Amino acid sequence: MSDSMTLAEWLAKIEHEHPVSIDLGLDRVAEVARRMGLSDAPLAERVISVAGTNGKGSTVAMLEALARAHSLSVATYTSPHLLRYNERLRLDGVEASDELLVEGFERVEEARLAPEPISLTYFEVGTLAAFWAIAERHPQLAVLEIGLGGRLDAVNVIDADVAIITTIAQDHAAFLGTDIEVIGREKAGVLRTARPAILGSRELPNSVYRVALALGAGIHALGSDFSRTRHVDSQKDDKRWCWEGRDGEGNPLRFERLPDPGLPLDNAATALQALALSNIELDIEACRRAFSAVSLPGRMQWLGNWCLDVAHNPQAAHYLAERLADRSCPSRRIALLGMLNDKEADAVVDALAPQVDAWVAVSLAGERGRDAESLAALLERHEQTVLHRAASPRAGAEWLLDRLAEDEEVLVCGSFFTVADVLGWYDARNPQDESRSASTARRKT
Repeated sequence: MSDSMTLAEWLAKIEHEHPVSIDLGLDRVAEVARRMGLSDAPLAERVISVAGTNGKGSTVAMLEALARAHSLSVATYTSPHLLRYNERLRLDGVEASDELLVEGFERVEEARLAPEPISLTYFEVGTLAAFWAIAERHPQLAVLEIGLGGRLDAVNVIDADVAIITTIAQDHAAFLGTDIEVIGREKAGVLRTARPAILGSRELPNSVYRVALALGAGIHALGSDFSRTRHVDSQKDDKRWCWEGRDGEGNPLRFERLPDPGLPLDNAATALQALALSNIELDIEACRRAFSAVSLPGRMQWLGNWCLDVAHNPQAAHYLAERLADRSCPSRRIALLGMLNDKEADAVVDALAPQVDAWVAVSLAGERGRDAESLAALLERHEQTVLHRAASPRAGAEWLLDRLAEDEEVLVCGSFFTVADVLGWYDARNPQDESRSASTARRKT
């Protein structure tokens, strides 16, 4: 192991060392965590884990914003990233430095090699490196996003004080199957005995409740134990909302006239309930500041008249379509769509079609990538207008840029890869925009 290895070199090294990219199971990662001392003490004063199919990223972002607004030190670990690997680990709202990540990889490497070598996936190495960095700082709050699974996901090696399940839908069928009850049982594997279980959707499979009841976890379900409602003001377009929940002692809480965060309100309500059960005394003004300022790249992210959203399964596409329907209609909305072969493209197109006037189909590279020709054929089978087929998302964006009228909108969606490539293209064209970070490195777990 060389001290001179850069972050890019480490990422290249760990990507190719394990026989497969995704290898669900906790035995290997738990043993390396034990060697690193990560099981000797909690990573933070409070740990919240966030599992589910959709809505995890926005829930984490709002938990981070709320914690910082309450002057708490906070670390977040998420995946995948869009442009920079550093996005995955944030400490007090700042992306981890290359140096910190490299030191984390070095600590994992030392532990996995001795006394007997243990092979780890890219995701497992990165997860343990992030856990080491968080433990070194021992913040007041750590928020950990579960990867594609739950019970067997590497992040689940840590026992959370509060566990969140956002939504359950079919995705990653090759690993999780297609039975919603089975998927729900796997996601519910993040719950812990006698610890709060925050269920952030009104439509979760029965298996989630069965697991929670069997564990004796304290169930706090959206719609019954906590809720959110919109304020109605006939005089103006009032997008503020109200949250009702309970603290850890069971005392009722009610926060009115909260700003719309521009992210799913179910997830906002879930984040508030999770913090209320984490022995954090919530202040309504701090919550208002947090919701006014929170943002999340790639989730209804507007760059001028371009909207970027990583929606890549039917549930996420329906939510995206609902949000677009709430906006005033442009003269024309064109969707730049790129999807992977293992995603339900037909259902995604059906969900988005009422809000899209025409499409640009783009190819995604890699063994899972779907080419533009087959995607265009699918769109045409759904009687959609295909304007162009492009070799990549950025090639499609470049083609559109020269033809887009001022009163037209572009929706970029279908995959993290699609959004990441267009964000990279945007950064290259707008290097002076300091609100965007530029990098070509990206990785989808």
